[in-house]
Amino acid sequence: MQTTSQPGVGKQRCKDAPRLTLVTHSYWPESSPPQRRWSAFVKEFADAGWDVDVVAPVAHTPHGRRELPRKEAGWPMRSQEGPNSELIVRVPYLRHGASHLARFLDQCYSAALSVPLGLLTRRPDVVIVTAPSLPTLGAGYALSRLRRVPLIVEMRDAWPDLARDARLVQGKVKSLAEHAVEFVQRRADLVVTVTEGFAATLRARGLAKVATVSNGVRLDQIPTLDPPALERDTFEVLYLGNHGRSQKLDIAIRASALVGGSMHLHMVGSGVKRRELEQLARELDAPVTFHDPMHGKDVLERYASADTCLVSLRDDWKSFETTVPSKTYEVLAVGRHVTAVVRGEAARIIEDAGAGDIVASSPEALAALWTSLAKDRGRLIRNGDGRQWVKEHADFPYLAARYMELIEGVLATSGARRR
Repeated sequence: MQTTSQPGVGKQRCKDAPRLTLVTHSYWPESSPPQRRWSAFVKEFADAGWDVDVVAPVAHTPHGRRELPRKEAGWPMRSQEGPNSELIVRVPYLRHGASHLARFLDQCYSAALSVPLGLLTRRPDVVIVTAPSLPTLGAGYALSRLRRVPLIVEMRDAWPDLARDARLVQGKVKSLAEHAVEFVQRRADLVVTVTEGFAATLRARGLAKVATVSNGVRLDQIPTLDPPALERDTFEVLYLGNHGRSQKLDIAIRASALVGGSMHLHMVGSGVKRRELEQLARELDAPVTFHDPMHGKDVLERYASADTCLVSLRDDWKSFETTVPSKTYEVLAVGRHVTAVVRGEAARIIEDAGAGDIVASSPEALAALWTSLAKDRGRLIRNGDGRQWVKEHADFPYLAARYMELIEGVLATSGARRR
């Protein structure tokens, strides 16, 4: 394996600090939930003097092919330096389209190659694997056993519960995938969840070593926006995120059609349901504009123009009672009113933060809320409680400190040999 650059430039490493190997299916320079989460954590770890090696495929999301220059996306079987001096070992991938089967085969292929390539990294004190994807979970387990170091399994979604809700797994007999997930979870030195609810679910199943480190944002990089105008001709709603099965976004499009021309719904992002949603909007003549994924300044401008931001999860999957959409924290941080089509833990966060309105997952209920907010725009003005909630619970420096404390605890408990 060739190295395209030397890691560690410009960072002061602590001699006795832990060294981590992170196994993930998506990393910088991609824009994805694991990338955003782990790029933020790696920065905090590096600032604390920790060493991090990342095993990840060549950047190829969201369309299943490399779209960035090789210098950024990486070369298969080579390593490159990341933005925080981490060493990224790039794993080959299978070019694929939008089908679930093609994506799964790509994940299996990259996961299988992650094990031998992971053995070429510096010997870590601990292996961390973040899932989904589920094949990557197996790769992290295998690598930790071959390295003979502790394993931390991070479950960013409620798997395998989500698989049953989505009917990826059917029948009363547990599938091979479910058994595989539980096999790795039970043999991990620690399982980290992103919600307290799913942590409680795992403890109820007999897992003792479970902790929670939620998703979050870097608050110092997100400005507080001016409140929406008290008078405005058109009521603007923003949805920013994945257009998939989990979000049930047809409800929002049908609601916008009911409200009509006095409002406008902006849908930003991509996903397997986007074309279907575009077709529905055309059929209903709904006041909806679809935008490609946005980043940085463009996102802030879109937030600034919005009166309320939609956070949505379907209400007929039980696993979503313990799921919090990651964009929730960003919306809280910018200070926009939240239209929350969620329940369970996500709804409790919105209520605790005083961030907006919880509404039932129906076009009529959603249309009624938006019509009411448009008539009484004073309800859109937030008092800063949402941002304060993020500062106390979901700011990445705080979350990273919590994670580092958990890792140190795993190393102390396992008696792992330190260099």
